Amino acid sequence: MPEYVALLRGIAPSNPNQRNEKLRGVFEELGFDDVRTVISSGNVLFRSDSTDPAELEATLEKAWPEKLGFNSTTIIRSIPDLQQLVEWDPFAGYEHGRETYLLVTFCKHPVGIEVELPHQVPDGASQLIAATERELFTVTDTTKGSSVDVMGWLDKTFEKEVTSRTWLTVHRILKKANA
Repeated sequence: MPEYVALLRGIAPSNPNQRNEKLRGVFEELGFDDVRTVISSGNVLFRSDSTDPAELEATLEKAWPEKLGFNSTTIIRSIPDLQQLVEWDPFAGYEHGRETYLLVTFCKHPVGIEVELPHQVPDGASQLIAATERELFTVTDTTKGSSVDVMGWLDKTFEKEVTSRTWLTVHRILKKANA
């Protein structure tokens, strides 16, 4: 049975209806198997017989307002797809740390990058260093700016059907999937 991760946009653990146990409950109620969460920011591992990520996204996006009273763009990736990103290693030569913030932005739909990479983001602190058809990889120099600035640019440029995770979180998701 295929394993996936659902990446939910805008999850705030301070909202009681967006806490991990409630999110897992919706997945289980919908009939998904082996449901597990990774940190408190809307990362849900699960198994499903479905092989159609778009169908899974639609099912979950319909369930959020009905079952928990909120809307959330939900982006699904298979665990093998996430593993391929890590093996590709788009951040080779960079290290996530106090002064360097490595961010992966997952896009619901394919995006066309019409700039040469690396591309300096208008905030002056971030660069778009790599891209796939549905992922964008940015590096932010936190001595010059904030990851919030690059996320605002990403939202504006790619119309908010995106959600971002640190490269460390992507590794945590894979570690839990492979546990």
